[in-house]
Amino acid sequence: MILASLCMLAGLNAAAQTSGPAPAKKSSAASKAPAKKAPAAAKGPFDAALLQPAALKAMAPAEYDVQFVTTAGEFTMHVTRAWAPNGADRFYNLVRHHFYDGAAFFRVLPGFMAQFGLSAYPQVSRAWENANIRDDKVTQSNKRGYVSFAMAGPNTRTTQIFINFGNNGNLDSSGFAPFGVVTAGMDTVDKLYSGYGEGAPDGRGPRQDLVGNQGHTYLEKNFPNLDKIATASIVPPATKPAAAQ
Repeated sequence: MILASLCMLAGLNAAAQTSGPAPAKKSSAASKAPAKKAPAAAKGPFDAALLQPAALKAMAPAEYDVQFVTTAGEFTMHVTRAWAPNGADRFYNLVRHHFYDGAAFFRVLPGFMAQFGLSAYPQVSRAWENANIRDDKVTQSNKRGYVSFAMAGPNTRTTQIFINFGNNGNLDSSGFAPFGVVTAGMDTVDKLYSGYGEGAPDGRGPRQDLVGNQGHTYLEKNFPNLDKIATASIVPPATKPAAAQ
């Protein structure tokens, strides 16, 4: 499902609650029919496993780190599975298969959050439109640097996530459950390009349905200044030194 924009903390209309994230909207393709199952042999400039969301069900480690290399610099996110198990597992599978590589930070609102998670490749976005996961209990608050999935209402999380710039604790009661936190490089997150503002139709930023249906082609043509993710990868656990003989 293509998730709709989160609402700004002030001055924008909220759907679920005032000053909270708005419900997600399906892309035009999703509104007409469910996403079709792609053939296993389909090829593209991405991991073909991403075309089969139902097969990506690995359980995440209790804790893990993800290193992001972006056009604005690098940052590291630490995920704690106990905070939000369903979200941590989904994120782990997406990162393992490089879903976020090439994706843009298409909605960056200073003082609120930076949102990303629509694939650079339309066929991948279509495959995940309806791959919802069930909600997690909110055990952490949406404070600065904390990371949550965007959603369209109960049990609608798919692939989009946002990083909180400020203390957005007002989102907690709407069910936005943090599953991780940026532990290094928050200054990089602060530098992400925000000049386009809110997404259309409320602002002049990207339309999420067109990001989903056209991918990086649409963004590069119309929003060339957006920062992008070069790679997002699991950081291998540190190896303990061998015991002295």
